[in-house]
Amino acid sequence: MKLTKKSHACVRLEKDGRTLVLDPGMFTEEDAVLGADALLVTHEHPDHFDEGHLRAALEADPAAEIWTLRSVADRLSAAFPGRVHTVGHGDTFTAAGFDVQVHGELHAVIHPDIPRITNVGYLVDGGAVFHPGDALTVPDHPVDTLLLPVMAPWNKISEVIDYVREVEPRRAYDIHDALLTDLARPIYDRQIGALGGTDHRRLAPGASAEL
Repeated sequence: MKLTKKSHACVRLEKDGRTLVLDPGMFTEEDAVLGADALLVTHEHPDHFDEGHLRAALEADPAAEIWTLRSVADRLSAAFPGRVHTVGHGDTFTAAGFDVQVHGELHAVIHPDIPRITNVGYLVDGGAVFHPGDALTVPDHPVDTLLLPVMAPWNKISEVIDYVREVEPRRAYDIHDALLTDLARPIYDRQIGALGGTDHRRLAPGASAEL
């Protein structure tokens, strides 16, 4: 499987000539969705869900499909009948040849005064990759590669480190990093690498790795 990091929380997974794209949002390059056979969206916040990106992907390929939670699906299903699928915690499905399990129900707490919205994470190919969206969800399954949300209004580095320790992946790649400045990156790299207990890695937008 090939993993390509796009800006912020978006990644592309490629296997057997097919492409799965997760969380193309407002910080994501427009070309991130080009050629996507299937798309997954974890929740409705605009840094994870850009309606224009998704519509462009579905219009470019009449066979492309989306799996997401209801708040996102309701924005697209009327225009693309039969191609937008609503999922929730515990669901399983196959998208573009990838086996996917859905884990989690709620977005992490940003502030007690802000109502929590639905958020789901996607475990791909039996634990090969896990994208938690905006929550520190621990799936009930071993994880090989954890996509790690390192910088957000709802987390701090001690929580990120403890999350890596709890999931115990073989490796962790940073996502949710558009708000992290280049000055701060070495601090995060050093502390997560030293204290997380796993192989901590970072890809620049557009860079790829073989999993």
